[in-house]
Amino acid sequence: MANATPNILIADDQRDVREALRLLLKSEGWACTPVDGPAQALEAVRRQRFDVALIDLNYTRDTTSGTEGLDLLRELRKLEDALPVVVMTAWGTINLAVEAMRHGAGDFIEKPWDNQRLMSVLVNQLALARAHRREQRLSAQNALLRADEAEGFIAESPSMRRLLDTLARVAPSDANVLILGENGTGKGVIAQRIHEASRRAGAGFVKVNMGGIPESVFEAEMFGHVRGAFTDAKSDRIGRFELADGGSLFLDEIANIPLAQQAKLLRVLEDGELERVGSSRTLKVDVRLVSATNADLAGEVARGAFRKDLLFRLNTVELQLPPLRDRGEDIPLLATAFLARFATRYQRDGLRFAPSALAALSAYAWPGNVRELSHAIERAVLMATGDVLDAAAFHLAPGPVAVGQGAIAAAAALTASANLTVEQAEEQLVRQALVQSGGNILRAAAALGLSRPALYRRMEKYGIGD
Repeated sequence: MANATPNILIADDQRDVREALRLLLKSEGWACTPVDGPAQALEAVRRQRFDVALIDLNYTRDTTSGTEGLDLLRELRKLEDALPVVVMTAWGTINLAVEAMRHGAGDFIEKPWDNQRLMSVLVNQLALARAHRREQRLSAQNALLRADEAEGFIAESPSMRRLLDTLARVAPSDANVLILGENGTGKGVIAQRIHEASRRAGAGFVKVNMGGIPESVFEAEMFGHVRGAFTDAKSDRIGRFELADGGSLFLDEIANIPLAQQAKLLRVLEDGELERVGSSRTLKVDVRLVSATNADLAGEVARGAFRKDLLFRLNTVELQLPPLRDRGEDIPLLATAFLARFATRYQRDGLRFAPSALAALSAYAWPGNVRELSHAIERAVLMATGDVLDAAAFHLAPGPVAVGQGAIAAAAALTASANLTVEQAEEQLVRQALVQSGGNILRAAAALGLSRPALYRRMEKYGIGD
């Protein structure tokens, strides 16, 4: 969108003025939409997006006071607050210029205009508007995105080297990528690496947990909304697709999109077009989609819970992340890296592994994968009483989750026997339930006696995910 041809709205009641402006803008390679009055100008802004509005201050009803133009300016500000407006009049006075600027005009041009001066004003307003949109996008990213910890990236095992070879070929393209793998295998890390190795690396990387978006606000979150679209819509808001325009959009837990919303997502993927909730204007977005799931999407398609055409849009390229148990060579390297990081963070310099610890870590199946390993090392560092971590420091043989028992109650029961805090025991139970359910959120929540949103809140609290 940022590199699109500028589109200028021209509002003037004189045909020769509109034509002269149209020819001038055409000679500069710009597009324009000429209209002959305020009502037509407002209707045009409701239908499509403009980069700048160039409006006369006087129309047929009143040719000297500028009242009609000022009224139009105020209505444009209400309708599209971010639209830069340049006002024109043949009856220009300092007072009228000040009044127009006070109501939100970006600049003021007197008729007859100087072509060079007019184009300079328009170019300046266009640059200011684009800078403002960039600031909005960065601000929204800071508000919406939770920066993941830089975990480093260790991949020495044959299975990971093969995956990285594929990634190196795929990342520079704009192909949609579907990342498959168990919970905790690092799907989010791979998605980030795909973005950083692409031509879009200088633009935004927007991450969305699809399982955490209630169906009732799905469209508003993904596509944005305009002020007044619903009760709590106090101002315009851009959605995740628009936020990622020019960059990459990472849809995590993609299997959790409700079936009713999948068609709406498919439409955006097919033609790159969307409408904000409450608006009839179509917006174009240029987004590279990366999605991830631990679910069997083919199985979901077979049972009618996931659209086949949507799956085909998502998996232009499919990457399968191996579980940590199939990456034996990487376990000691990852463990050592995690130990160095957490020892520094908690000021426990000098901590080291006993040979029995590395042997135990390498022999364990790690159902929670890399995330579980990281958590185990961090906990061991926190609880260490000496400088050497042995096998017993990692609590690698937890018992089964009691189906139907609430997470908090079960956690309380574990604290005495496992020498853990309530929060540590609860986190262990959540991780274990996810492993035993094969990553199925509904089954894990049921096993823990939690609702799905409550389970998602605990997963976010403990950093459980990809």
